[in-house]
Amino acid sequence: MRSALTAKQLSFCRHFVRTRNGREAAAAAGFALFPERAAQRLLADKRVRTQIETLEKDVAASRAELVAGYRRLAFGSVSDAVRLLLYEAGDEPLDLDRLDLFLVSDIKRPKGGGMEIKFFDRQKALERLEELQAGTSDGALPFYRALERSAALFSPEGGEN
Repeated sequence: MRSALTAKQLSFCRHFVRTRNGREAAAAAGFALFPERAAQRLLADKRVRTQIETLEKDVAASRAELVAGYRRLAFGSVSDAVRLLLYEAGDEPLDLDRLDLFLVSDIKRPKGGGMEIKFFDRQKALERLEELQAGTSDGALPFYRALERSAALFSPEGGEN
């Protein structure tokens, strides 16, 4: 038994993780003839299921990073940016590497002097967080998991994980 997946099988895995639709993923991966059967066969393959699980973990990790970033934009402190704004040349030197300027989108020094600091839009970050949160309540995921378990029962390995 080969251990590496073919390019078409890997493509199926990527499309399946994105769409959660076996037939659509098989067709997009190049299994043009009877994509439904190809999807059933692929989902019954333990190697394919393992690859799908790995890709899903990667997607979950990326999603967690996105959520953390948007939370930081929505709820983060602007105190370091204000410290930079109020800094005078005679003051104790600032350690710029230690300043948390994650919320800053733009810093300018106009010709007339002073400093202009623009921040990312907190409202947009909150809206994006809400969209991401709504996306996590996908009620179809348990259904697809049940389909995968059913397909595994018909695999040559007998559904062993």
